[in-house]
Amino acid sequence: MGIPAVVTAGDRGAAKAVYGDSKVFLEVGGLPLVAHAVLALQDVSEVSAVWVVGDAARLERLFARPELRARLAKPLHVLEQFANLYENAWESYRRLLPGAGPDGRDPASVEDEEASVLYLSGDIPFATAQEIADFVRRARRADCDYALGLVTGDSLADFRPVVPDGPGIEMASFNLREGRYRQSNLHLAKPARIGNRRYIEQLYRHRHQKQLGQIVALAWRLLTNERGGFAVLWYYGLMHLAGLCDRRGWRRLADLVRGRIPMARIEKGCGSLLRTRYRFVVTEVGGAAIDIDTEEDCDAARERFAEWRDAQAKRGEALHGALRAGDSP
Repeated sequence: MGIPAVVTAGDRGAAKAVYGDSKVFLEVGGLPLVAHAVLALQDVSEVSAVWVVGDAARLERLFARPELRARLAKPLHVLEQFANLYENAWESYRRLLPGAGPDGRDPASVEDEEASVLYLSGDIPFATAQEIADFVRRARRADCDYALGLVTGDSLADFRPVVPDGPGIEMASFNLREGRYRQSNLHLAKPARIGNRRYIEQLYRHRHQKQLGQIVALAWRLLTNERGGFAVLWYYGLMHLAGLCDRRGWRRLADLVRGRIPMARIEKGCGSLLRTRYRFVVTEVGGAAIDIDTEEDCDAARERFAEWRDAQAKRGEALHGALRAGDSP
């Protein structure tokens, strides 16, 4: 059964402008970033329809362009953005429920609560259909209500600079006992089954693990307000320490710290925090983890676009084969 996909393309709340503009409209490889995400979904057979939430007027003008309209094989719905990432995710879910209408409705049945939504960022130009489909299939088998995608650190090697100070994108990793991982910007969720949805926006803001003051403030709120707060705070602190050591190049120390951070324990902590059944889903293609957050990222993506897209296509086909019959429009 197909699931709806929601592409978050807003420029409010935690969203960052790049080159003074909403980053999803920046052109890379001849197309705005958000168009790359929407077009990739056309080849994912598990996706039945696509919703894009952001600056509705700009998005409608963009996807009305004949060269893009001709490539859309699935229903496309454009929603005006709300105040922040959380509201964009929740309000789009309320509107895609059967019979919801333009103002949406709250979930009112078991079927509504069981409804899954694929969420992805609007600034991931290197995500492939194979990678997205693999994530959805694995997430469906994970027996959870919220699956967050991770990619292996090795899958990001193609995006690193070839020479020192050359164009490339280096991403901070989550250091866990099982290895180094990067969040993939792919989420499969049953929104009505997430009890503490308000924390998702905060966790998104701190995903790079670099803003120490805000991280400490969030950690304190977890300790004082949520069940299992001390354990969550302990492992949250270890993850931050391991990430800091990894970024500084202190690999031996980073390995020592991450050996104390099993993935299952972080899943349990996140599930407790969000009050839902939570799992990580690891995939190995990698492109969905490359979001464009800075001008330097944008410049590198423009300069090496063809090289990186070709490498991702080859990696996706090597790992998962060509697109299955019926995937392509």
